Amino acid sequence: MPRYGLIDGLRGFFLVFMLINHLVFQDGYWMSHVNHNKLAFVEDAQGFVFLSGLMIGLVYGRKMLKLGYVAGRRQVWRRAFQLYRWAMGIVVAVLVARAVLPGAPQAWGNWLGHTALTGDPLRLAAIATFLFQPTVMDILPQYVLYMLVAPPLLRWCLDGHVVPVATASLILWIAAQLSLQRVVTDPLGALVTTADGQGIRASFNLLAWQLVFFSGMIAGALTASGRVDWHRLFRADHAAPAKIALAVCLFFAPLRLFSAYGMLPQWLIDRIDTLGIRGDFGPIYLINFAAASIGLTWLLIAGPAHPRRAVQRAAAWARGLFSLSYLRLLGRHSLHVYVWHVAIVYAVFYVDQRHGPFTQWLKTLVALAGIVLLSLPALWRERRAA
Repeated sequence: MPRYGLIDGLRGFFLVFMLINHLVFQDGYWMSHVNHNKLAFVEDAQGFVFLSGLMIGLVYGRKMLKLGYVAGRRQVWRRAFQLYRWAMGIVVAVLVARAVLPGAPQAWGNWLGHTALTGDPLRLAAIATFLFQPTVMDILPQYVLYMLVAPPLLRWCLDGHVVPVATASLILWIAAQLSLQRVVTDPLGALVTTADGQGIRASFNLLAWQLVFFSGMIAGALTASGRVDWHRLFRADHAAPAKIALAVCLFFAPLRLFSAYGMLPQWLIDRIDTLGIRGDFGPIYLINFAAASIGLTWLLIAGPAHPRRAVQRAAAWARGLFSLSYLRLLGRHSLHVYVWHVAIVYAVFYVDQRHGPFTQWLKTLVALAGIVLLSLPALWRERRAA
């Protein structure tokens, strides 16, 4: 398997389920309920952002060590601006479709607001600066912004100054829990608000979600610099981290399941809503994600050597799943596939709004076709590189 095969497989897995979750049909469809986020406060977006940070630390950390800081920084920024062009390209493509397709402004009204290619330069400027992010186009902008500030932080981690970077990241997360970003976003939002009443629009609090990205980058930098050996840290003869992680996940599982279907008393739902704000990556999401990440990492690394057959089988199943060639294909080109998934989601939503509702079997067929179509940009890029 390629060096980062399992990581690519994980990213592909998250992309598949992001597509499944982002497809919207009238009256819903059953596949959207088959997801790990129904049993944990852990979602595909968290895993995708974390692994993106991990790959920055691994890939560009090694390049920075080999070529020097300036060359490594240049490559990170080049990648960031390439992805920026992709992000803007998909916005332009959707707005062109909005202009030419009958009924598109009404079908995509909740997702785009009054955004159009002409007549609203303020809104277009807000989109170009990531202040206004149309629905399901919101992961890539934050990734680009994190990449722009990543090079000096990556260098500090490579030089062994991990604690200051981690501390600053944690403090920013705490600031996000107190909504301190509003000191900046409130006046900015007033400046870019247009006729539809929308100003700043983003699903993710940048100050909060940077903790996910930069914790991944720190792990990647530590690996690239040889400062940590994950096989020594996660060992089959030391299962305490996995047991603690499992206990935490089992604690959250019924809370997540019952809260998703309104089966908890209102006082408890209110408390969960306060501590588990998704956009702010609240404490519940942080704790549950940390536990799931540690547990899965231990299972993938140490599980195959554990004396218990059940653990070996679970590890073999997990490694087999994330080693699937299709998932690894998607993962190798994950950010381009993510952009393409936006086009699929908008196309399906438009057709459903104009011609639906459809039967469950047809919705299932459309979703499966969408999963297959996800591979198109990955296949195109690999063919060009061949």
